[in-house]
Amino acid sequence: MSKDNITIAEARKYISENYGAPRHDVSLLVRACRNTAKENEGFEPRDIFHLVIENLPIGNATHSYGFHTAMGRHLIESTINYYEDLKLIKIWMQR
Repeated sequence: MSKDNITIAEARKYISENYGAPRHDVSLLVRACRNTAKENEGFEPRDIFHLVIENLPIGNATHSYGFHTAMGRHLIESTINYYEDLKLIKIWMQR
């Protein structure tokens, strides 16, 4: 794994240490971050993870004067949409 990618184990450990037991499916969150990064050149899954979890800026691309830029909103919304789609697929596959 590259330093810019994030593993499920790393994400689970990070969330658990900083926020307690995860309330969402961490593996789907990581996959959603990877999909968003793949779709948006110049962004890494680890950075998107921290943007979504902690609202940390990614350079100057995601925040301006403390507010989300259009790119920041796009990355967050894309990650959420991927997560929700993956969650629905997982539910459907369990039937």
